[in-house]
Amino acid sequence: MPVRHILLALTVVTLWGLNFIAIHFSLEHFPPIFLAGLRFALLAVPALLFVPWPGVKVRYLLGYGLGFGTLQFFGLYLGMAAGFPAGLASLVLQASAPFTVLLGALLLRESITARRAAGIAVAVGGLVTVGLSRGSIDGWGPFLLVVLGAFGWSLGNLASRQAQTDRPLALVMWMTVVPPLPLFAVSLLVEGPGEISSGVASSLTAEALPGWGGLVYTMLFGTIVGSGIWVWLMRRHPAGVVAPFSMLVPVVGILAAWWILGQSPTWWELIGGLLVLVGVLWSSTQPGVPRLLGRRPGALHRGRAGPKVKAPTSTGG
Repeated sequence: MPVRHILLALTVVTLWGLNFIAIHFSLEHFPPIFLAGLRFALLAVPALLFVPWPGVKVRYLLGYGLGFGTLQFFGLYLGMAAGFPAGLASLVLQASAPFTVLLGALLLRESITARRAAGIAVAVGGLVTVGLSRGSIDGWGPFLLVVLGAFGWSLGNLASRQAQTDRPLALVMWMTVVPPLPLFAVSLLVEGPGEISSGVASSLTAEALPGWGGLVYTMLFGTIVGSGIWVWLMRRHPAGVVAPFSMLVPVVGILAAWWILGQSPTWWELIGGLLVLVGVLWSSTQPGVPRLLGRRPGALHRGRAGPKVKAPTSTGG
């Protein structure tokens, strides 16, 4: 990846790391599943009214919306509402990276080098370390809910890549049309009208201002800006190259939760986070001159002089 694309990926890392703090404040005033639906419903209205169709196949838009928008935030919000700390949630959610690499290899036939596989294995080992540590404190339920959210994110990654749009922000905005209906339906069944109405009533008080501030942050910076840049990067690079950067989000998330919320991780959780960091740095860098797997040594040079070289996938080009 060019340096400017790496800087864009790091910008998304920062925005998404702080996003977990914003979610924490929002969950103090809204039921979790209803909050996830509200987040996307408020974005869906301007998307339908003002944003042009992104020019993608409907099935990829639905896959992106159901994976990234619906399943990810269903698991994440429920897990955090059940007591899973914001900083650690930012770490566990990064299981989306190994999920994306694995699904990219299985479904899109993207190559996995030995170096990248080793890095992902180290990162997964870090996630398992965190899970074992946290499971002994709060039980496995909240942890597994966040892992479910990570799997949803990986499905969204692949769908957005397959969409192959030149208007990533339009794709992100139209994605927000998909989650509200299933999330509100599940909220009505699980949380019930009483809990929803109580949450809406309490949100109209001055004490709920931090919750509304968190909701606005997640909408503008977590969804529009962050996801827009992310889809733009996924459009231009293989999923296995972009996805590991998401594992740097916990560096921001854990430090922010430590400073703002006073959530101090255990030593085992810090060790697991360090393993995640080492794994992503190892898997995202390649020694020597980069090359495309399966091409002759001169193919990359000729591609730069002539037609644009596509990512080494069978269906993503």
